[in-house]
Amino acid sequence: MLKNDQFESPSPTYKPTLEEITFDNIQFSTFDLSGYSQARRLWKDYIPEVNGLVFLVDATDRKRFSECKTELDALFASPGLINGPLLILGNKIDDLHAASEDELKYALGLDQVTTGKGLVKLDQGCFPVELYMSSVLKRQGYIEGFEWLSQYI
Repeated sequence: MLKNDQFESPSPTYKPTLEEITFDNIQFSTFDLSGYSQARRLWKDYIPEVNGLVFLVDATDRKRFSECKTELDALFASPGLINGPLLILGNKIDDLHAASEDELKYALGLDQVTTGKGLVKLDQGCFPVELYMSSVLKRQGYIEGFEWLSQYI
């Protein structure tokens, strides 16, 4: 959907995949690094080299919220690993069973972590973090998230 503006049911990602997408005349080179436990070991090899990070959470899969929180906590606890903004997308809000923004923010431990949806000047060593709720299927939320991300790049 993001690359060619057509919805295709995505296949699971098993290895890092490079895609080029454009938002607001900004060309993004994106790496889909997969969330599978085996693939997560590769994150540390890619994350320091990027200008921004998008962490996608299935807002309907409450059983995996604690797993997502653990991974986010590990990112926050690794000084210098993230060198740019962190956009967290709570996806699938088109599903009636999706978590609300407040529920997801609480479940992921983001209550005191997010920095605001506007352009925020931060202390050196800090990086902006924000949660946007989205539906790729319905084309909602992710554009605003990428606009937020792009103002820091």
